[in-house]
Amino acid sequence: MNPFETLRFAFGGLAANKVRSALTMLGVLIGVAAVILLLAVGNGSSQAVKDSIEKLGTNSLTISSGAGFGGGRSSSTVKPLTVADAKALADPAQAPSIQAVAPEVTTSQTALYQGTSHTVGQVVGTYPAYFEASNSKVVKGDYFSADDVLNSRKVAVIGATTATDLFGTASPIGRSVVLGGTPFTVVGELAAKGGTGFQDPDDVVVAPLTTVQNAFTGFGSLNQILVEAKSADATTPAQNEITAVLMGQHGLKDPSALDFRVSSQESLLTTQASTNKTFTVLLGAVAAISLLVGGIGITNIMLVTVTERTREIGIRKAIGAPRGVILGQFLAESTLLSLVGGGLGVAVGLIGSHFTIVGIKPVVIPESVVGAFAIAVAIGLFFGSYPANRAASLRPIEALRHE
Repeated sequence: MNPFETLRFAFGGLAANKVRSALTMLGVLIGVAAVILLLAVGNGSSQAVKDSIEKLGTNSLTISSGAGFGGGRSSSTVKPLTVADAKALADPAQAPSIQAVAPEVTTSQTALYQGTSHTVGQVVGTYPAYFEASNSKVVKGDYFSADDVLNSRKVAVIGATTATDLFGTASPIGRSVVLGGTPFTVVGELAAKGGTGFQDPDDVVVAPLTTVQNAFTGFGSLNQILVEAKSADATTPAQNEITAVLMGQHGLKDPSALDFRVSSQESLLTTQASTNKTFTVLLGAVAAISLLVGGIGITNIMLVTVTERTREIGIRKAIGAPRGVILGQFLAESTLLSLVGGGLGVAVGLIGSHFTIVGIKPVVIPESVVGAFAIAVAIGLFFGSYPANRAASLRPIEALRHE
């Protein structure tokens, strides 16, 4: 029997039990689609975080305070970051590799404008250097100035999301917004950066440090200090200078017992890549279980098919059909089940990747599409081999006697 006749018999066998064949293909479809979509979600999450980190600039450094960053200091001995620390870092004599320093305090407040209320994700009090260090560009209006900081003026630059939620399509420049009970005049609107799915970087209000401290946080410690190195190549020298300056500011002698941490974008990207790899492998393993279940379903269905068609097999063998023909037919049926189910699964996975899932835009990995489809076909061959071999091994006399 030539391959075309084998395929014709295989199609006929599957068509004889349409519902059963459809349900089996559905199992394979779900498995393939799950692999493609879950890996796409993992890749999309990774890409979103990477883009968000890279938007800060490759020469940005973040200094945060806390105990236990490499040396077993208790919280009672940790000195918080202060404006004095930021001023020391801005001294070119102590830190020549640093371009700009922006101390930060952060809080969350509710903004009101003509009856419209919006809870701002992050209110940042800082210096004008923040905009360059964080790669935040104004598309409308202007930035606030050092003089605004010095005089504690109630002015603010707002993010794209905040502007849309409060003002709609109208320009926010020059309008007054009540933020946590304090009126602020909007002097600028930032360009949209795009969200990661977990926190919207465009839902922000940036105001002079002294104004935010006076209105909301008090004149205590800082949440963090954002530093811009003079170039990407200067980030390592800048990190060393930051460590030396802050150790002097905090009276520290042991470099292994610091009460602050300096993070670069490169280290964040490295950590994120490592985390994403683990996350993607986990998602792929979970999705692979669906393919395994689909393969077990193929085995069960084909075993039932062999049992139901025992007399047919006996007749074909009695009139001279060789073992290879019977084996080829049932292998072709199981492979067709996985082939059609896998193809439909690829289509569903690719279509589903065009929609945002749990706040993340999936990014399809081409290798996952090819791999999932190839595995689905291989599953059809592997899991169909036992039922096919069982059918081919039946003795004609016993098969003809089967009821």
